[in-house]
Amino acid sequence: MRKSRPMKTAGIIDGKAIANAIQAKLKQQIEAQSGSRPPGLAVVLVGDDSASKIYVNNKRIACQNIGIKSHSYDLDTNTTQSDLLQLIDDLNQNPEVDGILVQLPLPEHIDSTIVIGRIAASKDVDGFHPYNVGRLAQRIPLLRPCTPAGVMALLQHIEVDVLGRHAVIIGASNHVGRPMALELLLQGATVSVCHRFTPDIAPFVAKADILIAAAGKPGLIKGEWIKPGSVVIDVGMNRATDGKLCGDIEFEAAAARAAWITPVPGGVGPMTVAMLMSNTVQAYQAHIGA
Repeated sequence: MRKSRPMKTAGIIDGKAIANAIQAKLKQQIEAQSGSRPPGLAVVLVGDDSASKIYVNNKRIACQNIGIKSHSYDLDTNTTQSDLLQLIDDLNQNPEVDGILVQLPLPEHIDSTIVIGRIAASKDVDGFHPYNVGRLAQRIPLLRPCTPAGVMALLQHIEVDVLGRHAVIIGASNHVGRPMALELLLQGATVSVCHRFTPDIAPFVAKADILIAAAGKPGLIKGEWIKPGSVVIDVGMNRATDGKLCGDIEFEAAAARAAWITPVPGGVGPMTVAMLMSNTVQAYQAHIGA
């Protein structure tokens, strides 16, 4: 299932290093398109949510580092839904824009489902449009949801073969849990998805060859539940009572049992950005006919 390592505690999956390697390759691809315009990514931020500002800034920095032109749209919290939809319509028609990202969450008066559906599927580099999720469900993916795609890249990097393995996902959100299940099914895993209506998640965790936590609840998954020798991917990004960032899993206790584990921060987060860049380059190459 995985590389053999003479270690008693889990190997740390360095998402930052893996993401940097992916982005270096993307930079080479962009530079190889000499004579063509650079890829263009429109990043739309509505409101002043501090976490969203950090995420958006990281994405804009990544664009700069690899040669993607970032089109920035920072809108007031009171921006109306109709005004946001008009901006998306304009970006859909803009030939210099290959990808459109509207940072979530949006203010309460804006329906994110309507907004996501308004983005042209060919420019949906977040991979959230129903068309792109539907393509993934039918095993013919195009632009994939970034975080699940990043998790699959991490598993590939540590040479984990998911075929026939029991993968357990904690959390069933449209952006992570559900498309994560589709990605794993695509690679032949046996998938269980636990959610808020699952009475007891511990027995599922205990049987997981591959555990992916994406519930957004700090310390939800106890380290003692982890199956020895398993691969543990923590998508959670939470702020603990002491102000430090933490995941959904008790890290130290889980690391004592798992074979591989992602840290928080530095695990899945950088991979999400790397996959966004990858989707943007993919959309760009489709648009220019490369």
